[in-house]
Amino acid sequence: MLVGSKAHKVIIIGSGPAGYTAGLYAARALLDPLMFAGYMSGGQLMLTSDVENFPGYPVGIGGPEMMIHMREQAERFGLEVRDKNVERVDFSERPFGIWVEGEEFRAEAVIICTGAEAIWLGVEGEDAHRGRGISTCATCDGAFFRDEEIIVIGGGDSAMEEATFLTRFASKVTIVHRREGFRASKVMYERAVNHPNIAVKTFRQVKSWLSDKNGLTGAVLEDPRDGSEEEISCTGAFIAIGHKPMTGFLEGEVEMDDSGYIMHTEHTMTSVAGVFAAGDVVDKRYRQAVTAAGMGCQAAMDAEKWLENQH
Repeated sequence: MLVGSKAHKVIIIGSGPAGYTAGLYAARALLDPLMFAGYMSGGQLMLTSDVENFPGYPVGIGGPEMMIHMREQAERFGLEVRDKNVERVDFSERPFGIWVEGEEFRAEAVIICTGAEAIWLGVEGEDAHRGRGISTCATCDGAFFRDEEIIVIGGGDSAMEEATFLTRFASKVTIVHRREGFRASKVMYERAVNHPNIAVKTFRQVKSWLSDKNGLTGAVLEDPRDGSEEEISCTGAFIAIGHKPMTGFLEGEVEMDDSGYIMHTEHTMTSVAGVFAAGDVVDKRYRQAVTAAGMGCQAAMDAEKWLENQH
C-alpha cells in the first residue's frame, strides 16, 4: 500500500557523515527530505571512540557524539529521520518505490548513503575491543598507538599501506598473514617488509584476542597448517582484509562494480537518472568521514539541480 498520496521529493537511504550531510543540504534547499537511517544509524563512526581528523573539532570528539551532532543539525533544518532499514527498491520508473517494513514509499529522487562495513575476523574477544584497541582504519586511529607494539592482519595492498603508515606512530608493527604468498603489489609489499620497524609472520591467523583490565594485550595466533599456537603481544591491532558495501538490497537496480560498490555516471548520479550515491558505498579509496560528508553535500546539490530541471 502506498503511504500517503504524494511522493517525497527526496528520500535518503542510510546515514553517517554522507547521509546526514546530504540531509542537511537537502533540508536547507526546502526539499523536505525523508531519511531511512537504518536500525544501526550513524555508520562506522559509531564504532570509533575518538575522531581527531575532522575539521572543526580541535580537541577531537567521540564518533557517536559526532554523529549525534550531525543528525541534530540536519533535523533542525527539517530532515525527518526514521531509524529503519530499507528492504528493497524499484528504480524502474518514477516516482521510485522504496519498501520499509512492508510499507511502500515514493520519491522523485533518491540519495543512497548506506556505506560499507569493514570485514572483521569474528574471533573470540573481538566484539569487546572494536574501536577500543582493534580498528579497521589506520588513518583514523593510528595516532592513538604512539610508541606501542601493534599488529596488522591482511595480505593485500591495504594491509601493506596501513602497516607502513602505522610506523609513524608505533614502535613496532607486525604483519600477520595466513598464507605465505601476498596479494599486495610488489612495490607495496617490498616497501612494507623492508621497513626496519615492520616484522612479518606468515602462516598465522588470529584465533582469539587477549586482554586485561586495561585493554588489549595481545593475540593467540594459529598456524592453519597444523593448528599449532603462539601468543603475540600488542596493545593495538588493525584488521585490513577488506570492506563490503551495503548494497545487497540494490542488486539489479543500479550499476555496481564486481565488489558491489555503486558506480557514478556523472558527478554523483548513478546509472539511474534521479538516483544519487555518496560516501563509502561509492568510495573505495579514501573512506574518511570528511570525504563522505563532502560527497553527501555534492549529492544533495546534484539532486536539487536535477529536480529543478525536471519541471
